[in-house]
Formats: sequence, structure tokens, C-alpha cells
Amino acid sequence: MPGQAQEDKMVPIAAPAQPGAIELGTGPLPGAKATETWHRQYRSQFARNVTVATLTPFLPDPATASGAAVIVAPGGGFRTLSMENEGWDVAKALAAKGVAAFVIKYRLRQTPADMAGFEKSMQEMFSGTARTPAPAPAAIGNDIAPQIADASAAFRLIRSRAAEWHVDPDRIGMIGFSAGAMLTMATTLSTKDAKPAFIGNIYGPLGTMSVPADAPPMFAAIAADDPLFGNRPFTLIDDWRAAKRPVEFHLYERGGHGFGMYQKATTSTGWFDAFVRWIDMHGMLKKKP
Repeated sequence: MPGQAQEDKMVPIAAPAQPGAIELGTGPLPGAKATETWHRQYRSQFARNVTVATLTPFLPDPATASGAAVIVAPGGGFRTLSMENEGWDVAKALAAKGVAAFVIKYRLRQTPADMAGFEKSMQEMFSGTARTPAPAPAAIGNDIAPQIADASAAFRLIRSRAAEWHVDPDRIGMIGFSAGAMLTMATTLSTKDAKPAFIGNIYGPLGTMSVPADAPPMFAAIAADDPLFGNRPFTLIDDWRAAKRPVEFHLYERGGHGFGMYQKATTSTGWFDAFVRWIDMHGMLKKKP
């Protein structure tokens, strides 16, 4: 379809305004030469070659704020970030439910500065990802040390300004999409100070791992027709259950990879409502006395 082909095409755009974005203080990406650029694809705005990490707050109306908060980590293979579909749109929807949301624009691996070279590198990465075994969440920590440092800094920043933002320091969760889900899992496992109160793993790899005794409640969602991770074992769910930690798992028949906040004619579109009902079940939509 011509319309679908047009959506698939990467179109360079100027960096959008990002009012309220706060630098996380983790410094510029070591050795970076390419500078941050943006493009549009699949009805979303993407950032790449991010060298300085930021956090953008989306705060709810104080009258409806519950005190809970969520760090939102977009995906993109650690080479790009789907800032709109898996970031801002998610944060706005959470804020509308009374949850303070913070979109993290974490530092990325360097990619070719020219669009043609970047497109080729992404095609090679995703075709290779579909063929090779997905890494266990615990095994990727060393490969994404800068990104984990950014996520840890995000937790510290929110807690340091909790009173200003009307956030309960003990009710800060994290939700990630694809690579952002990997970052969410690695942050949960690899850091001692982040300690998310709950986590969301949205179409990230669900391979086995050693679950800590104090692992937070986890919500996981993926489509069976996901070309990257849908045909692999979902042993992470079994591991969470074996550790007797709370877990909710949604396996959608269709949805592909990267459905995020897109409205599609598949049941995967319902993941956000299910996630909100889940955090409500865990008391995150209710104000503490």
C-alpha cells in the first residue's frame, strides 16, 4: 500500500521543541562524534545519536494526582528512540490517569550521520536480531552501561524533587518498550539505588534470568507475531512466578513489534488500559492518606 510505504520511510525533521526537558547530568557520551538528529517514521518522531541524556516531566493535575510516578523508556535498538509513540504519548496518557510520567531520552550508540547509512545499519541490526538468540535481561547490563547510568540518574532526580513534583519516592515505577524494556530490566537488576516500585516490559525479550527476592511486580505484554521476540521462550514469566513475585502477562495474537500507543485493529491496542488497571490494582492510582 502506498500509504504504508510512506509511513515506513525515514524522513529527516528538525529537532522538535522539548519544553521542560532536564539534563540528567551523566555527561556527554564518551567518544561521540555524530550529533543528535531527528526523523519521522511510522507516525512517530525519532531521535538518534543522542549524546546528552534528558528527562521530561509530564505532571498530572494536582487535584487528580495519586503520587505515583513512572519513568517511560522508549525503544529503538539503542540506536534510536521512538520518542512520540513510546514516550510522549505514553506519558500524556499516564498523566491523564493521575500518574506523574517522566520520559527518559537516554544516550544512544553512535550511528552513521547520513540517513542512508543509518537506514542500512538499522536494517542489518533488526535482521540480525530476528535470527540470533535474544540476550537474557541480566546479560545485557555491561553492554548498556551509559544507558543504565542515565536511568539510575532519572530515579535520583525524581526522588530529589519528589516534593516539588508531588511524587511519593516509594512509588516510582518504570516502563520500557523493546530496547527500553531491556533497559528497564537491566536497571532493575543491575543497580542498587533505582529500586522501581513496579515495572512494565512491553515487547522486550522475555528470556530467563535470576529473579531477586525483592523483585518488583512486573507487567509484561508482547504479540505472538512479534518478528523479534514473539517466537522465543517466555521463561522470564515462569522465573518471576517461581520466585513468588507478582507478574501479569499478556500475549496478544497479533500486533507485531513496536505497536506502542498506535491505534490498531488488534487486541494489542488494549495493552495500555490493561496496564493502568494493573497499576490501579497495586494501589498506584489512589492517593495515600
